[in-house]
Amino acid sequence: MSENRIYVEPAPLKLRNCIMIILGSAMYAASVNLFLQPLNLYAGGIPGTAQVIARLFFQNVHGIDVTGIVNLCLNLPLFFLAFRAMHKRMLIGTILSILTQTIVFTLVRIPSAPILDDMLASILIAGIAAGVGCGVVLTNGGSAGGTDLLGVYITTRVRNFSVGTLNLIYNAVFYTYTAMAFTLSTSIYSILFVAAFAVTIDRFHYQNIAVELMIFTHHPEMADTIMTKYVRGVTEWNGVGAYTNKDTHVLVTVVAKNEVDRVMKDIQALDPQAFIITHEHIKVAGGYQKRLEN
Repeated sequence: MSENRIYVEPAPLKLRNCIMIILGSAMYAASVNLFLQPLNLYAGGIPGTAQVIARLFFQNVHGIDVTGIVNLCLNLPLFFLAFRAMHKRMLIGTILSILTQTIVFTLVRIPSAPILDDMLASILIAGIAAGVGCGVVLTNGGSAGGTDLLGVYITTRVRNFSVGTLNLIYNAVFYTYTAMAFTLSTSIYSILFVAAFAVTIDRFHYQNIAVELMIFTHHPEMADTIMTKYVRGVTEWNGVGAYTNKDTHVLVTVVAKNEVDRVMKDIQALDPQAFIITHEHIKVAGGYQKRLEN
């Protein structure tokens, strides 16, 4: 970890966060079982590996699909590798998510035939629903486990390595294997699922979305609130209102999307007349810090 990195203590999980993690995890697992598995396609990552193992070695064990149990068994050693690098908030959220996935994968029966006749529609629905589910889990302070856990462990040992890089490498190897072990079309259609999943999860993982706030106020102490409470940098200009001809302070900061509502409440508590402009689709380089556990 970089010596210049600022550590911000994540807020503890609330009951609402736990409920949302459970619902998001259930949505992810159910979408795979209901829309992807009937097509004999694979979700990628550790769940996809669990699907392959279950298909090759444990198909129809006493009429039960064991993908969830295999997924749990694969996650356990990864969890013990990563738990020392995880904050208590993400630790609890990850346990909730993995247990929920295990239950839903096991109890939600895989349809004997695809629900929809259109294969591409089934893949897109599965990818979008799974992405929303995992996005909800991440936004509420949890993790869906799998390669994310392995990535957390490796990033504590290897510099300049990211969880995204690991996911990319793992899935490249995994889908190369499925292309050879099954069919090329199986691999290609499964990759379409992962593409829809990845695009969707980025839209719902609010900690991963940076938002610029431009604040016009007569209360300069507002900058101190943002810097001390949220540990975000603030740039300040002195301006003049063209209509009122009064001095005003212009503050600019960048926060995560999940912090926006809280920051705006604090701003309005200090200055109900503050004028705020938000810009969401921005790219940030330099000192901005993503805090995926908050």
